[in-house]
Amino acid sequence: MNIAKNMEAIFLAAATLAGATLVTTAVAAVPATRHIAATAHAVPASAGKMQVVVITAKRLSAAEKAALAN
Repeated sequence: MNIAKNMEAIFLAAATLAGATLVTTAVAAVPATRHIAATAHAVPASAGKMQVVVITAKRLSAAEKAALAN
């Protein structure tokens, strides 16, 4: 057998196998209750005081915007 001719195919097969193994391991490591736990801690919008930001600045006119763009 001439292994030197088939080194590219051997490398691609090894890289594919390694990638599939890494993906399988990463998927198996994620707990199944991850999304359920995230929604269980959600705070309803009506709970407590909501912070409000008030902007008191005046809007720029079209002429002022054009002057800033230059």
